[in-house]
Amino acid sequence: MNKEIEHKFLVNGAFKSYAKSVAHIVQGYISSDVSRTVRVRIYGKKAFLTIKGPSSTDGLQRLEFEKEISVGEAKQLMQLCEPGVIDKNRYLVSCGNHTCEVDEFFGENEGLVMAEIEVDSPDELFEKPSFLGKEVTGDKRFYNSQLRVHPFKEWRGELLKARHEFV
Repeated sequence: MNKEIEHKFLVNGAFKSYAKSVAHIVQGYISSDVSRTVRVRIYGKKAFLTIKGPSSTDGLQRLEFEKEISVGEAKQLMQLCEPGVIDKNRYLVSCGNHTCEVDEFFGENEGLVMAEIEVDSPDELFEKPSFLGKEVTGDKRFYNSQLRVHPFKEWRGELLKARHEFV
């Protein structure tokens, strides 16, 4: 089991020209409790079963177990998932010694673009690309498991009013 340590950001600028690759992701949740999730993900031509534990108080860290499974197994497991799926494209962008994973959401979460940067320790410094906006690490609204239940389209307007930089 690994400890996942990642920063999440809203994306405010152009990023696609910096991407070294892009892949389509579809994921469902067998369990989407905020404290523990069980996720099935088809990522391009691969598939994974992932279990995540509760987040730290600041939302930066959590335990994660991930196992590669066949796409056929993932499609079968998707039938066991809670209603709703996350549909997105993931762009990988180099940022110094790290990789920035930029997710462009579709469907119920259309219009949301977020980025994650994984680090090895909570206090590790990283290069912040110019297209990154406000950090939303720890804001549960931006957890994929919660976007499935409370999609961006439902609360996008209130976010735009509260934070003018997202207009």
